Amino acid sequence: MRQGPLTGLKIIEFAGIGPGPFCGMLLSDLGADVVRIDRKGQGRGSPADITARGRRSVGLDLKNPASIETCLKLFETADVVFEGFRPGVMERLGLGPDVALKRNPKLVYGRMTGWGQFGPYAQAAGHDMNYIAITGALHAIGTEDKPIPPLNLVGDFGGGALYLAFGILAGVIKARETGEGQVIDCAMSDGAASLMAMFYGFKASGAWTENRRSNLLDGGAHFYDTYQCSDGKWVSIGSIEPQFYALLLEKTGISDPAFKAQMDRGAWPDLKAKLAAVIATKTQSEWCDLMEATDVCFAPVLDLDEAPKHAHNVARQTFVELAGVTQPAPAPRFSKTPGAIQGPPPAIGAHDQEALRDWGFSEADVSALKANGALNG
Repeated sequence: MRQGPLTGLKIIEFAGIGPGPFCGMLLSDLGADVVRIDRKGQGRGSPADITARGRRSVGLDLKNPASIETCLKLFETADVVFEGFRPGVMERLGLGPDVALKRNPKLVYGRMTGWGQFGPYAQAAGHDMNYIAITGALHAIGTEDKPIPPLNLVGDFGGGALYLAFGILAGVIKARETGEGQVIDCAMSDGAASLMAMFYGFKASGAWTENRRSNLLDGGAHFYDTYQCSDGKWVSIGSIEPQFYALLLEKTGISDPAFKAQMDRGAWPDLKAKLAAVIATKTQSEWCDLMEATDVCFAPVLDLDEAPKHAHNVARQTFVELAGVTQPAPAPRFSKTPGAIQGPPPAIGAHDQEALRDWGFSEADVSALKANGALNG
């Protein structure tokens, strides 16, 4: 029994990698019925494939005309379809938005790509780092010596999956209001640029320079950075506001008058070195005892083994275990219609008969698809 605020929403997801599956996970976690179209074949669902959780899988041979017709029939009763192929692939399959919207004028058709559906780079291959490179985001993140990829959180998941999920739900609201669906061109490069809005504002106001680690929020300031402790572990300090900064000095026992020049950029390197020397005198645990849950704006820097065991995460059940794999719980939280992991990652084609039946196919329809090779027999 599905639960969550999106219960009743019917979504077709074409299997892909990275941001597409993550978007499908988010929607499924909040209760949507997401059926993933996989390429027909054999494939076990690995419990470690976390972003594939909560969907049902139908394995189709997309070179078989019967499979294409099956997809179009699924489109007829879907609220949403989304895919992550290069521009033109779905059109060549006969599953492009023009065909889909003729079958279902209310359909919201999401398209996830790195560069978007048009533009000089539209047909070029790329990965997260490339997509954020042209937005200013990658240039701003890293050390003084070089930009450093921020995992694939800014492009794939932040600028891609989250913007696609946001766009899908906005499109569904409009479709229910007007009876008209539409196409969502979700480019990770667009989303990453959007995420940079505040920093472009800082740049326009003169509050941001192009030199990495020379600004308020990029590790340039001594009061907004990470520091290594005596045990080799790290802590994060973000004492921006004056009252929080004063508490930082109190908790660290710093009385050096040079620290009064908090916002003097020229003093930051020297103050950073002094603060680093102080932090290095205690272990991470000792600093936690002094600063954790105070207004210093402090937290220990935890690895992937440590994070699920942290008291705050434990209290909020931020991480859960499914099939022996520790993973993030659904987010955000809803007071009346909480989300839930709808099931483990599926094997390819694990729900051929079940999902198609639930979406209006008869037993005879499914048998015919198996007989002509569109589905696994």
